[in-house]
Amino acid sequence: MPAGQEGFFAGLRDAAGEDWRQYVAHPFVKGLGDGTLPEAAFRHYLVQDYLFLIQFARAYGLAAYKADTLAEIRAASDGLKALVDVEMDLHRAYCADWGLDETALEAADADGATLAYTSYVLERGLAGDLLDLRVALAPCVVGYGEIGARLAADLSTRTDGNPYASWIEMYAGGEYQAFMRAEISALDGLAARRGGPARFDSLAATFRAATRLEAAFWQAGLDAA
Repeated sequence: MPAGQEGFFAGLRDAAGEDWRQYVAHPFVKGLGDGTLPEAAFRHYLVQDYLFLIQFARAYGLAAYKADTLAEIRAASDGLKALVDVEMDLHRAYCADWGLDETALEAADADGATLAYTSYVLERGLAGDLLDLRVALAPCVVGYGEIGARLAADLSTRTDGNPYASWIEMYAGGEYQAFMRAEISALDGLAARRGGPARFDSLAATFRAATRLEAAFWQAGLDAA
C-alpha cells in the first residue's frame, strides 16, 4: 500500500521489508562498524564504487532528459555537477589514502554486481519516467545515509582504531544527512506529481529489485576478499 502520511519513500522502504533489512544490516556493513571487514573487501568496494559513480553521473544526465520542468532540469544539472566536480574528486582522494591511485581506478573493470545494478538503474530510467529512475537510485542515495546514521548510533560500533571510521563519519555527518533528507523530500514530491496509488506496486517492485542489487554490491566486496 502507498505510504500515506509517512511519505512515499517510507512506504517504499516498508514494502521492501526483509530485502531492505538485509541491505542496511549486511555483513559487509557490520564489518565496517566493528572494523573486522577485510581490507581487500573494502578496496574492491572502493574501486567498484568509483565505477558506479561514473554510471551514477550518466543517470543524472538521463534525469535531465526525462524532466518535464525547468526546475527538474536544474535539479538534475546541479546533481550532475556536484557529482562530477566534487564527489568524484573526494572519492579519488579517499581511494588514494587506501593505496588506489587514479590510474588503478581507471584501469579497473566493473564486476558483475556493479554492471547489474547500474544497468538496471539506467534501464528503469530509459523505459520509464523520472520517477522510475529516482526510485531505482533511492536505495543507494538514501540507504547510505541510513547505514551511516545507524552505525554512528550503534554502541557496538568501534570508533578507536577502526580503519573505516572515516567512512562512517562521512555518511553519518550533517552534510550527507541533509542531502539524504532532501532526496527523500524530492522523491515524495515527485511521487505526488507523477505517482498516484495506481503506480505504487510497480514502483515498489523497482525499489525492492534495486535494494537487492545494492546488497549484492556489498556481497561482491566480501566475495573478493
